[in-house]
Amino acid sequence: MKLNWIGGVLFAAVLTIPASAQIGVYIGSAPPPMRHERRGPLPGSGYAWVDGYWTPNGHHYRWVAGRWDRPPYEGAYWNHPHYDHYRQGWQLHEGHWDHENHDRDHEGDRDHHDH
Repeated sequence: MKLNWIGGVLFAAVLTIPASAQIGVYIGSAPPPMRHERRGPLPGSGYAWVDGYWTPNGHHYRWVAGRWDRPPYEGAYWNHPHYDHYRQGWQLHEGHWDHENHDRDHEGDRDHHDH
């Protein structure tokens, strides 16, 4: 009975993922090291810094610069994009705003996510 419930939850989660997030793009080579960026001046109160990241660009990577952004709601945390390595290659998991700070909660997991 428990497995059916878990399967139902996973199925429901897949239905709520935006179509763009379902596309599995795999790159054969690991992403380059993260760039250290200088943050521009804070544009005003209520902004948060969103780090830059490498995005797939064909069979290569293209740097997307960091930026100041307004969280969509009070208490939102930015969960940075990261790559995981699979048999098919490296896959980007896009960054997103969330009500939990996964970077803080899973600090020990970052070693295997950020390559």
